[in-house]
Amino acid sequence: MYPYHNKIKQRIKNGELINFEFVDKYKNISPCLLLHFSTEPYIKPIREHRFDEYRLLLNINKNSE
Repeated sequence: MYPYHNKIKQRIKNGELINFEFVDKYKNISPCLLLHFSTEPYIKPIREHRFDEYRLLLNINKNSE
């Protein structure tokens, strides 16, 4: 099994994250948190059930979406 979220968290700790955005739909994921990285793969989608985990990691206020 590919450690999807562990790899993403490591990339964030390495300073590769350049931007993030909440979108209504990305491909077949709705709603979605898109993480934009400076290296490939440039975009990693996060499903809604993981939003709270990433809000804490990225220090995002729930009201700022």
